[in-house]
Amino acid sequence: MSKLRLLLVTAGLSEPSTTALLGKQLADATQAALAAYEQGSELTHIPLRSLAQEISNHYLTGFPGPALAQALDQVREADAIIVVSPVFKASYSGLFKSFWDLVEDGALAGKPLLLAASGGTARHSLVLETALRPLFSYLKALVAPTGVFAATDDFGNTSLLSSRIVQAAEEFTQLLMGQQGRRKLADQANAGSFFGDLSQAQQPDGSPQAYKGPGLSALKVTPFEELLRQNSGPQVAS
Repeated sequence: MSKLRLLLVTAGLSEPSTTALLGKQLADATQAALAAYEQGSELTHIPLRSLAQEISNHYLTGFPGPALAQALDQVREADAIIVVSPVFKASYSGLFKSFWDLVEDGALAGKPLLLAASGGTARHSLVLETALRPLFSYLKALVAPTGVFAATDDFGNTSLLSSRIVQAAEEFTQLLMGQQGRRKLADQANAGSFFGDLSQAQQPDGSPQAYKGPGLSALKVTPFEELLRQNSGPQVAS
């Protein structure tokens, strides 16, 4: 089973950053949950702080620098994304929004995504529903039902925060695995394996083999000329 590409995007501005710490904990919990399904994963972390200059230049010149271009490619190629923003003025940060404004249309369509945010007090916790969820719903991402908000005090109560992280990661993983399962079914249907494999529709002696799908009786195809003969009836002499 191939590894899933898990992407973490954090917009913390300080070093070290509680935003990045929250993102790392969510990524670790998600990878642990995926491992319980015997699904491997590889994590890539994009700290937007390191891309701030290139993001600004992109708006001024219309061209992304090499690091920003690579980050945008990673967003498009990821199987699932965890996003974490600090809360500024009751919403996500300007750096966070500036990055997502540069992501090409359709890059997030149908992609599982987990929301998280960090702030000074729990009074900002609704930012997940009032700002982050509308943004990524607009971008057509498949947003996990439960996000995680961590206030400064939460990092002093690791047991309570850890339980919320684990719950969110479990739900996110179920969403991701369900999405992967739907893709596999779609691939099988497009390849014809769900209804049978036409490329193998021959018996060992080389003669044509009746085409059938799993659990179905063999499909018999009657040529159009034969149907005409069967339904023409006896000819009446004039």
